[in-house]
Amino acid sequence: MTLPVYRWRLAPDGLATYRQLRALGLRPGGQDVAAQLERPRRRRGPLVAYLYRVDRAKPVRPMSPARWAALAKANAARRRCPECGRDAGYVIPTSLGMCGRCAAVEEQCAA
Repeated sequence: MTLPVYRWRLAPDGLATYRQLRALGLRPGGQDVAAQLERPRRRRGPLVAYLYRVDRAKPVRPMSPARWAALAKANAARRRCPECGRDAGYVIPTSLGMCGRCAAVEEQCAA
């Protein structure tokens, strides 16, 4: 079966993208994609978004204390510098791979 394709901003009521469902406090809940939304682009192919039926969507599962703890631990690991081991107070950029202090010291040593 072929999916119906709608142009950008012309999808009928009752269909929503994943992000729109999340904004409503819903999730697809295992349902198949109902339609496709396309936005034309000039240089590359079109941008595609999948649409789900809102009436079949289920509520988002609440976060358990264990999931909150795991998320906090993962975010703390993203802030910890692998070079000096300090909490940088921000997420370490993957392009640098270290905090700003360590990057500045390494840059001075290279010069």
